[in-house]
Amino acid sequence: MTQPMGFETVGKENMVCKLKKSLYGLKQSLRQWYKHFDSFIRGKRYTHSHYDSCVYYNKLPRGEYIYLLLYVDDMLIVSKSISAIDKLKKDLSSEFEMKNLGKAKKVLDMEIERD
Repeated sequence: MTQPMGFETVGKENMVCKLKKSLYGLKQSLRQWYKHFDSFIRGKRYTHSHYDSCVYYNKLPRGEYIYLLLYVDDMLIVSKSISAIDKLKKDLSSEFEMKNLGKAKKVLDMEIERD
């Protein structure tokens, strides 16, 4: 890596910059984002699945569950409790930039059918 234009230091042209946080597009940026997400969601008392590292769940007070499935930069939230889903989406949007794409029709090339 060369020093960015406008930030060159005379006499230290062979030195590199140390990043204080990851930059979008770097190999480690996805890992850093996932570590931040994992820390945030666990702070909300969600449990990490033992079977899949991208599945989180939480047992709700009335005995129901809410599941969050994370795949790269997409997320699927599933629960019988609409209020729990809305609360989770509100919590997530306070920490992360998000777009609500509405009800899922397909995930990982599987069609979703509601009954």
